[in-house]
Amino acid sequence: MGDDALNMLVSFLLLGAVYVPLERSFRARAQGHLRPGLAVDLAYFVLQFMFMLGLFFALHDWMAATLRGPAWVTVGVAELPRPLQAILVVVMGDLALYWGHRLSHRVPLLWRFHGVHHTSTHLDWIAAYREHPLDGIYSQLLFLGPCAFMGVLPLTIMPLLVFRGLWAVLVHCNVRLPLGLLGLVLGDPVLHRWHHANRETEHNFANLAPYLDVLFGTHHRPEEEDYALGAEGLPTTFISQLVPGAGTLELALGRDAAGEEAEPQVADAQPSAVNGLG
Repeated sequence: MGDDALNMLVSFLLLGAVYVPLERSFRARAQGHLRPGLAVDLAYFVLQFMFMLGLFFALHDWMAATLRGPAWVTVGVAELPRPLQAILVVVMGDLALYWGHRLSHRVPLLWRFHGVHHTSTHLDWIAAYREHPLDGIYSQLLFLGPCAFMGVLPLTIMPLLVFRGLWAVLVHCNVRLPLGLLGLVLGDPVLHRWHHANRETEHNFANLAPYLDVLFGTHHRPEEEDYALGAEGLPTTFISQLVPGAGTLELALGRDAAGEEAEPQVADAQPSAVNGLG
C-alpha cells in the first residue's frame, strides 16, 4: 500500500505538471484550481489509482479469456500489421463506446452511475477522474470488448492506450486549443465541455473520436463558453454518489466523506434532456 500511495502521489504531481500550465496558458473559463467540487474529484482520483487500476487489469484478463472470438477472426486479425491491428481495435472500441455512451444517457439504471461523471460543475484535468466504478467497468467492457474478441491483447497496444488515457484527461481540461481536424480525430475539450452542459443537448458522445458524432449527426461545437456545467438531480457528495441511498445518512451527519457540507439528495433521478444529456 505504501508503494501504491507513493506511485499515486508521483502520478498526481506529474499530471499536474503537464495540465496545470496548459490550463493557465490556454484558459477557456475564468475559474481557479481551488474550485467547488475539488475535494470530491480528489477522492475519485485516489479511488482510481489505489483500487480501480488493479480491478481493470483483472477485468482485461477475464475479457481476454472469455470474449475471445472464433479462430477465423483472431487468426485474420493476427495476420494484419501491428499498426492496422491497433487502428482496427480503436475504431471498433470507439464505435461500441459511442453507442454505449448514448445508451447510458437513456437508461435510468445506467444513468445513475454514468451521471456521477456529469455532476461536476467545473471541468478541469482532475475532474476527469470523477467516475463511478461501475461506469468505469461498463466503459472498459465496451471499449476493450472488441479487442478481446479479435484476440488482440491490450498490452500489445499499451502505448496507444496510455496516450488515449492522457488525451482523455486533456479533453476535460479548462482549455481552448487550436486543434483543428486533430480535435475531430482525437477529441477536443471544447466539444466535451458542451457534452457536460447543464442544458438540453444531445451532442458529442464520442469523447475521443468526435468524427463519430459527425457521422451520426450528434456533433456540435459551441462558439462561446457562456453556459453552465453539471447535471442536476443527482447526489453531489462522494459517498452518496458511490452508494445509492447513502445520501440519507450523510444528511443526518451533516457532511460527506470529503468533509464538505452535504446537500439535499435526489434518490432516483431519471435521465432527461438536461440532467441526462449534459
